[in-house]
Amino acid sequence: MLAQANVAPTNKPSFKIPLSPEQILSLMEKYGLKVLAAICVFAVGLFVAGRVGKLLSRTLEKREMEPPLRMLLIRIAKLAVMLLAVLIAVQQMGIELWPLIAGLGVAGVGIGLAMQGVLSNLVAGLTIIFVKKFRVGEYIEINGVHGQVSMIELFSTTLIHPDMSRVLVPNRKIVGEIIHNYGKIRQPDLSVGVAYDTDLNQALEIVRDILAGNPRVMKEPAPVVGASTLGDSSVVIAIKPWVALADFGPVQAEINKAILERFRQAGISIPFPQREVRILSSTDMKAVA
Repeated sequence: MLAQANVAPTNKPSFKIPLSPEQILSLMEKYGLKVLAAICVFAVGLFVAGRVGKLLSRTLEKREMEPPLRMLLIRIAKLAVMLLAVLIAVQQMGIELWPLIAGLGVAGVGIGLAMQGVLSNLVAGLTIIFVKKFRVGEYIEINGVHGQVSMIELFSTTLIHPDMSRVLVPNRKIVGEIIHNYGKIRQPDLSVGVAYDTDLNQALEIVRDILAGNPRVMKEPAPVVGASTLGDSSVVIAIKPWVALADFGPVQAEINKAILERFRQAGISIPFPQREVRILSSTDMKAVA
């Protein structure tokens, strides 16, 4: 007689796809309440995370804190609440947390290797936020691009170009590079030429009077005005006032217009480059030779 083999019990479900209505009802009875509880926990977590973010935002706005750092703290708080809600929801569904965490840790190593560029941007973003090489609202130049800092995020920094276009710079391209930080004021580099027979003191006084009357020009630091170059056909006057970032473009047009009008009223000529060409005849060439 053949001995009957002992069959070990198995935990594999006996359901086959497609499921019958009876099997669907059985699954709903067994897991329905757990899934519903997990969804409720997750929804509550979303709501609480939003409320925590708004409360923390109002609290931090009362403190003198850089906008990127404030945004980072708010995101960390919301992420912590969401992570706690996900863990509770997973536990409600009867899933063991430790094997899941171990699996996520192993997967995280592979994901980290595949996303080295993204992670380097993240680390660079944290460095920029905490080291404070520049701040929102300042005008910087780096890697051949320049503009006013509009936003500092974890992965990129947004610059507003003078033509109102946006320049997105990956944070890893910023850390370790030479940064020219203009701050929140700039100095236009203007110049005008006057004839050599011009009363130079009078011309300089007119330029200084124009700068003093322009509301966009800052009183401190004082504007720089002086004869910078003795050119071929004119004496070049350098005009370098200090202005706010928003006034950098308009003030140049206003100063140039005012200088032209005031010089015309004072009879000061602005010479243009001239070249004298002499044509020698054959007789003159023999005489020169």
